[in-house]
Amino acid sequence: MSKMHLVFGGRVKDPRTLEFEDLSKMDVVGFFPDYKSAENAWRGAAQKTVDDAEMRYVVVHLHKLLEPDV
Repeated sequence: MSKMHLVFGGRVKDPRTLEFEDLSKMDVVGFFPDYKSAENAWRGAAQKTVDDAEMRYVVVHLHKLLEPDV
């Protein structure tokens, strides 16, 4: 299995958490085949909202969720 990564973000209720306000308004940046390209996409998306403390973008290692024992 390839190492899939997902980059997404949205407005959080509290900047210290990852509790998103409205899941229907999430910004899905995309799926990426390696961490480096996912990190680049994350940096680009996060940079656009750098002045908004309530916007948070994350990288999720989907391959670790799909095959946790590998």
